[in-house]
Amino acid sequence: MIRLTDLYMDLPGFTLDHVSLHVRPGEFFALMGATGSGKTLVLETVAGLTRLDGGRVDIGGRDVTGLPPEQRNVSLVYQDHALFPHLTVLQNVMYGQRYHGIPADEGKREALALLDLLGLGSQEKRRPARLSGGEKQRVALARALACRPDVILLDEPLSSLDPQFRGELRRTLKEAHANTGATFLMVTHDFVDALTLAERAAVIKGGVLQQEDSVTNIFRRPATPFVAAFTGMTNILPATYEGAGCAFAGCRFDGLPDLPHWARGYAAVRPEDVIVGAESDFPADWCVLRGRVERLEREGFTWTASVLCAGEPITATVDHHLVLGGRLAPGTEVTLGFARAHLHHMPETA
Repeated sequence: MIRLTDLYMDLPGFTLDHVSLHVRPGEFFALMGATGSGKTLVLETVAGLTRLDGGRVDIGGRDVTGLPPEQRNVSLVYQDHALFPHLTVLQNVMYGQRYHGIPADEGKREALALLDLLGLGSQEKRRPARLSGGEKQRVALARALACRPDVILLDEPLSSLDPQFRGELRRTLKEAHANTGATFLMVTHDFVDALTLAERAAVIKGGVLQQEDSVTNIFRRPATPFVAAFTGMTNILPATYEGAGCAFAGCRFDGLPDLPHWARGYAAVRPEDVIVGAESDFPADWCVLRGRVERLEREGFTWTASVLCAGEPITATVDHHLVLGGRLAPGTEVTLGFARAHLHHMPETA
C-alpha cells in the first residue's frame, strides 16, 4: 500500500538519508524513533506536507510524489487532535467529507456509525472543550476515518494521554483497524505502542533507517545495538566468538545455537528473560552467571536488579517479593540464568 524508495531530504542540521520502507495493504505498521530521529518527517512526506530532495512515494501502486495532500487519499491524525473548538463532535467528524465528494446524508450516517464504533455515540452534540484527552483523540480518529482514506497516518497518538487512558485508546485503535480494513502507519517513540498494536515495524535514528522487520524480530532479534537498546534489550555485552563457543561477562558458553561467524561482537539478552535464583534452579543447558547486586530500581509495579558479573552490569527483572521480603539487596551475591535460545548476537561493526 505504501512504498517509500530512497527518500532524501537535506535540511539545516538534519538529513533524511535515503529511507526506504514498505507498508503492506491493510496492516498496522509502526515507525519508531526518538525525538528528532526523522519519523514525523517521514509521516509528513507520505501525507504530502513536505517537499523531497530525492526519492519516491507510492500509495496503492500509484506514484504520488508530486501530488498535493488532497489527491493522496490519506488522513493524518496529529497528537494535539487539531479539533475545531466551535464545532460539535459530529460536525468535526463530518468536516472533511465535503472535500471528498461524500453526500451529506450518507456522510452523516457513516460519521454516526464511526462514533458508535469508537464509543462516542452519546457525545455527538458536545464541543471539544467538554471532552477528555482520550475522547478528543478518538474524535480525531473518527474524523480521519470518515473521509474514507486508503491510509491512516498517526503521529504519536498516545503520547499526550495520561497513562490510565493509553490502554483504552490502544484497544480503540486495534478495534478501528480490525473493523475498517484501512492501512495504518503510526510513528511513536514508545516501543510499548508498537509491541501492542503493530504487525511490522521499523526503527529510525538520525534520519537513517536501522531495521524494518516483524515486531517480534525487532524486539527479539534487533539488527544493531541501537535498536536493541531502544526496544529495551538493555543487556548488550561485548563478546568474543571462537569455534562453537561464545564468551562474555567472564564466562564461556559452548554449544550455543545459531552462533555467528564473526570473532568479536555483542551478546544481548532482554532483562525479562534473565532470572535471579539459586544455581540449582536452572536447567543444565541454560547460561548461568554469578555476580553481586549493584542496585535495585523500582519501575511502577516491577523491580529491576543491576548485577555486576565480572565487571559487566546485567539487568534482570525480579520478583517484587524478593525485594520486599529482604532476600535481595545491594551487595547480595546472586546467580543469574537464562535460556540459550534467548541470547541474541550482533556484529561489532553494527
